Amino acid sequence: MPAALLLAVVGATATGKSDLGIELALALDGEVVNADALQLYRGMDIGTAKVTDAERRGVPHHLLDVLDVTQEASVSAYQREARAVIDAIRGRGRVPIVVGGSGLYVRALLDDIAFPPTDAAVRARLEERIAHEGASALHRELTATDPAAAEHIGPEDARRIVRALEVGEITGGSFRAYLPREQYLDAATIQIGVRRDRAVLHERIARRVHGMVRDGLLEETRALRERGLDRGRTARRAIGYEQALAVLDGAMSCEDAVESTITGTRRLVRKQDTWFRRDRRVRWLDVDAAEDPAALRHAALALADL
Repeated sequence: MPAALLLAVVGATATGKSDLGIELALALDGEVVNADALQLYRGMDIGTAKVTDAERRGVPHHLLDVLDVTQEASVSAYQREARAVIDAIRGRGRVPIVVGGSGLYVRALLDDIAFPPTDAAVRARLEERIAHEGASALHRELTATDPAAAEHIGPEDARRIVRALEVGEITGGSFRAYLPREQYLDAATIQIGVRRDRAVLHERIARRVHGMVRDGLLEETRALRERGLDRGRTARRAIGYEQALAVLDGAMSCEDAVESTITGTRRLVRKQDTWFRRDRRVRWLDVDAAEDPAALRHAALALADL
């Protein structure tokens, strides 16, 4: 086994990443580093399928429950904190095992990616211009000032146009220089992708959502609302919690909320699947034929050549 091994277990929601990550941590004397953006939030347990203390089986888990629901998750802050956690795990002579399905967070941690600076005043001014002049007008400006970035940003993609112009104004350089590249920061990195047959995955999603309701998702959401969930730009829009808030407000029936959550989760799964399949470095593990945890662990270790 490489002395500085960094193992990542990635893939779509409900594929079984968390369980496999724990199995691998037990086998490799490892510690788990969370790479699910919503599991960063305290109290968002049922709706994110966060592993319980008992389910962790003594394996240390990091970067769970580090944000209040009123705070905004930041991928650049996550990158900084997660890399420090990995250094600390290695300092203890143990193996860091990254587990999660938030693709940008995984890439930010594993790859040689730098995040450009931000300036709230510059961004607000550009957003006001977008509102009055339209995205196409600012895209033409971007084409003149940063043609390399404009080539990769559509003329109607207002958010990225604003970001590219903001970076250009702050740094004097091209936004293109900050776009992600498939280049590991650490050569000893291995990604194991977990996948299931789509029909099986849809069944697991439906079962999970119904189970969340039975386990008290509405009660959890009510408690989070008391802690400011309505003010959280990221947390309140999370699949499951957004629907639960609608139920609490009388705007949606529980049955409709369940169906909406299932549909939204399936949509998320498609996006996650597309993201991770684009990364040719991922070694895929088909778990449909090997449900036994020990068998999955052995299969994953074989894929990683461990």
